[in-house]
Amino acid sequence: MAMAGKTKLLPEQKAAAVVVSMGVDKASKIYQYLSQDDLEELTIQIAKLGHIEPEDTEDVLDEFYKECLTQKVVTDGGIDYARSVLEKAFDPETAAELLERVSKSLKTMPFAFLSKTNSKNLYSLLQHERAQTIALVLSYAPPKQAADVIVSLPEEKKMRVVKCIAKMDSASPSIIKIVEAQVQKKFSSILTTDFTTVGGVDYIAEVMNNMDRSSEKSIFDRLNQEDEELSTEIRKKMFVFEDITTMDARSIQRFLRDCDQRDIVLALKGSTEEVANLIFANVSSRMAENIRSDLEITANVRLKDVEEAQQRIVNIIRTLEDKGEVVIMKGGRDDIIA
Repeated sequence: MAMAGKTKLLPEQKAAAVVVSMGVDKASKIYQYLSQDDLEELTIQIAKLGHIEPEDTEDVLDEFYKECLTQKVVTDGGIDYARSVLEKAFDPETAAELLERVSKSLKTMPFAFLSKTNSKNLYSLLQHERAQTIALVLSYAPPKQAADVIVSLPEEKKMRVVKCIAKMDSASPSIIKIVEAQVQKKFSSILTTDFTTVGGVDYIAEVMNNMDRSSEKSIFDRLNQEDEELSTEIRKKMFVFEDITTMDARSIQRFLRDCDQRDIVLALKGSTEEVANLIFANVSSRMAENIRSDLEITANVRLKDVEEAQQRIVNIIRTLEDKGEVVIMKGGRDDIIA
């Protein structure tokens, strides 16, 4: 039996309706950002949703759009800016309601100011803080932003921060509150009462994946000396150029199609014989001949150029993995079914 128009939907039903209206492709992308619990709950709600009248779907999507718009203008320019934008777009009552709803959700996010801070400013803010403080703040930052800050730190502090993040698994709300007040002095409280999962090996591995090849190698060289077990654990969560040797032939052939031949030549100048043999085994005989010829005439190559070429190839591989077009093995954690 169909729902009548203007049906009062619960929040979880509204979320399901939004996802359903997006279609399978876009919905699957949203699923990638959900926790296991949220994913399961959303899937159940979608399964139970049944038929919704077009009028109800339109109302839900309109509400979703308004909340997305509100979230963006608050994040971009603050509450006052958001109020002026929303009051021009909607009536004052609607604007006030949207602001109240979104403002409450924003208050639950520690270090929310990071979304409005670029890497350079964040580094200036954190550079003189203790390694433990920097590690806690960066655990809430986007991986690329965290990587930029870590690379800019002095060598000794860089290593301490990497180790602190890797070994971190939780932080109490009171500690987060104190650090947040010290760093930004704009937020007075956090609303969660549970311990919050931050940092950890998985997170620092993602941060390292966003660093340039030279910085990544430098950190691992030091980390191997100071804490070989931790270094190995982090590397198991990552994919680096040398890990091409763990890929199957089909995946190697796939990513090579997207690589510039010049990058392949430069990358091989600094690779192992095992990697080179795998590359040659998975290209046509003509391309292999061209690469070997270019290798012979390519001399006096800067290490920086080699590392950048290897990083570009790794980026291609990671992009293709996100699309499901190649399989990469990270420390033997993935089970493969032929």
